[in-house]
Amino acid sequence: MKKHIVTLFILFSLITISQEKYPKDYFRPPLDIPILLSGSFGELRSNHFHSGLDIKTQGKEGLKVYAAAEGYVSRIKVQQFGYGKAIYITHPNGYTTVYGHLKKFSDAIEAYVKSVQYKKESYATGNLFFKEDQFPLKKGEIIGFSGDTGGSGGPHLHFEIRNTMSENVINPLLFGIKVADTISPRIRALKVYALSNESRINQKRKTFQVPIKKISNGNYKTDRISANADIGFAIDVYDNFNGAYNKNGIYSLEMLVNGKRWYYHDVETFSFSESKFLNLHIDYKHYKKYKRRYQKSYKETANKLSIYEDLINNGKLNVKPGNNYMVTIIAKDYAGNKSTLNIPIVGKESSAIFSKSIDSTNYKLIKNKFNKFKVGDFSVAFPKNTFYEDVYLDLAYTNGIAKVHTPTIPLDKSYTLTFDVSKYSETEKQFLFIANLEYPKYPRYQYTRKRDSTFFTTTKSLGNFKLVSDSIKPKIRLLYFKNNQWISSFKTLKAKISDNGSGIKNWRATIDGEWILMEYNHKKGILTYNFNDKKLVGSKHIFKLVVSDNVGNTNELSATFYKKQVN
Repeated sequence: MKKHIVTLFILFSLITISQEKYPKDYFRPPLDIPILLSGSFGELRSNHFHSGLDIKTQGKEGLKVYAAAEGYVSRIKVQQFGYGKAIYITHPNGYTTVYGHLKKFSDAIEAYVKSVQYKKESYATGNLFFKEDQFPLKKGEIIGFSGDTGGSGGPHLHFEIRNTMSENVINPLLFGIKVADTISPRIRALKVYALSNESRINQKRKTFQVPIKKISNGNYKTDRISANADIGFAIDVYDNFNGAYNKNGIYSLEMLVNGKRWYYHDVETFSFSESKFLNLHIDYKHYKKYKRRYQKSYKETANKLSIYEDLINNGKLNVKPGNNYMVTIIAKDYAGNKSTLNIPIVGKESSAIFSKSIDSTNYKLIKNKFNKFKVGDFSVAFPKNTFYEDVYLDLAYTNGIAKVHTPTIPLDKSYTLTFDVSKYSETEKQFLFIANLEYPKYPRYQYTRKRDSTFFTTTKSLGNFKLVSDSIKPKIRLLYFKNNQWISSFKTLKAKISDNGSGIKNWRATIDGEWILMEYNHKKGILTYNFNDKKLVGSKHIFKLVVSDNVGNTNELSATFYKKQVN
């Protein structure tokens, strides 16, 4: 009897500890509007898992953003891309909250940040770190206003909760942030993979997309398939929250084989350093070809993600001839809504004879060695373990285009691509840059380092590259005012800039010879100066803007404006 009581006590304690793992009432929502999400934690993104919640801001900017709990501003970073204007608050309970894509900070913080920007004469601040007594905050205190800065796809607030010590990100919904959700995930498609030379699926050694049938809300099934040896599964699935049409990520994926858990992962927490292994978690080749992400219910050997639990044979199913299996894949969102897909399988030994195709080229890469290859006027150098496995590379140089395999294999590290430019004159070399031809009509600038006879770049992208010439200056156009115009009522000064070649690199603006901060909205190509930044002396002023592209082409615009000072 005592043993049973002790066992029940231990089980109850474990459940209680699990439930209290994260404080549920410590953090308040960072906005005062109903929380609707355009992006969920752990959502599958390009080369990474989404590290927070993307909270809708009703399609507009300027909503008040509040400190989720008592703490202090420990870090601020302003950058052109990424989180844009971001603020980090460290809390005494061991967590840090992050607020990204802000339009501006609260008055005291904004004044400090602008003083740094004017001192550096730069919009980007780098990381600014603070002590506890510099910007202490109370729970619910205004820290800034929502915006669309950085790599945002529209106005919203990016909100994160991190472990302060480890910097690991944690799903904010685990802390009691409430989001209405009564909708089950939607399973759109299933793929089955032959994972060994002996594997057969429906008598063939290849990957199949298997049709699925919706039986009822949250319940799906397939027709029976035959298989032999090691096979694996992946599903295309997304989730919706109430009141939003965005296709969000799921919280967990589980696979049962004849009722026994064979595979499980959830997105409770992860580190930034492991997020890149998302490319092994999904069918990367399918994604690169069709822009649809299938997430696997089995684990690749090189995959170092920590999100997996209870794996049997890494989630791979070894099908024996004559045996029957019921594979059940369960996708859940954080609220517990689930969808279930049942896949009946019969083990059947194949009588067909298959010859293994020869996959080889002249360029065999050994993953655990340094590899360098030269083809035509370019060469590539791969550090050890750039790839996750040995591979025969497809390298070619045709009509000035360097082909570095096909971009359907994920890389763990960057490699170096070098072009021989000895045949070009010094004038020609001045305007050349290395471009990625993922979209051939719009060559994309690769950061190009130049030496006398070689240009080189580092990248994690495979595909086609070439040398492109850009001798055209960026374009500059004043917005909403003309030269010699009175603009006394204007609160801001705006200009539109663009470059169709190598792209905008930097800009410098002055009024009466003094540097001014012009914030760049790269999505609209608009630079904006706020007249509140500095008090102008007199009424006549000279505005000057110099814009350069990535190969050094420079354009300059000067304009006179008149402005009466408003006290």
